[in-house]
Amino acid sequence: MNAIVYQRYGSPDVLELKDVQKPMPGPGEVLVKVHAASVNAADKHLLRGQPFPVRMMAGFFKPKNNILGADMAGEVESVGKGVSYFKPGDKVFGELSAYDFGAFAAYVAVSEKALAHMPSNALFGEAAALPMAAVTALQGLRDKGQISPGKKVLINGASGGVGTFAVQIAKAFGAEVTAVASTGKTELAKILGADHTIDYKLTDFTKGGERYDLIFDVVGNHSVSALKRVLNKHGRYVTTAFSPGAMFLGPWIAIAEGKKIINMLASANRKDLEAVRQMVDGGEVRPVVERSYPLADVAKAISYMEEGHPFGKIVIQVQ
Repeated sequence: MNAIVYQRYGSPDVLELKDVQKPMPGPGEVLVKVHAASVNAADKHLLRGQPFPVRMMAGFFKPKNNILGADMAGEVESVGKGVSYFKPGDKVFGELSAYDFGAFAAYVAVSEKALAHMPSNALFGEAAALPMAAVTALQGLRDKGQISPGKKVLINGASGGVGTFAVQIAKAFGAEVTAVASTGKTELAKILGADHTIDYKLTDFTKGGERYDLIFDVVGNHSVSALKRVLNKHGRYVTTAFSPGAMFLGPWIAIAEGKKIINMLASANRKDLEAVRQMVDGGEVRPVVERSYPLADVAKAISYMEEGHPFGKIVIQVQ
């Protein structure tokens, strides 16, 4: 089968399209014919082995797993012993980061726990755009942010993969949403449902007069001291961009001011994938796909992601 393989850390140039052995599903596993995948920042970090702590998980001197790709959508070809939730022919989507990645390939064998049934009204490419980004937004807003109707929520980085889902999910929870994006992308954030927009090239939201109940940050370009100034009493700041300030100052700020400063790392599971599926089927959330590339051009897709800030997701058409 065709797969995009890398044997050493480096730039996208180290990626190669190769013919590798087709996997077989073991007990509790499902063999999926991959129709589409999508690119995430995790792929870039694993490809380059940076930041350096990534190598503690991925392999110190060279990658332990040679096929990238966490997000995928496809069709079940066969199932291993003990699998009861899926059957051949089912259309599925899933997030493979807890199961050694591998979505940039024609087939993947993965635990059934990583998968859920696809939204009924989504194409494979749209479904592949969902898992990591949408689940991150859902867990950040619902679990860490404790979002509820009427809360004033600011999304910093509203035009990226996670951000476009965060705007929609926050609106689905009944929040008043302010989207922070670059010039030219604020109007697109409004189309997704944002009540207010801020062009970060013109305005620094941390210096304005507005206060928010929840700031969900996928960029991490402001200091914790600046961010806490624009949080309401008992407000929450949740970031997916690791913040040393949140780690070291967060507990003290919680004690002194009652404001929660939280680093988060999403953890995909079928329950939350199903929650995302229901939002898509209900019309509350739609994937935003800016570009699609064929499997052979994964290197180009990752390079494009590294060059700037795509609006929404980048999809890989595998089949």
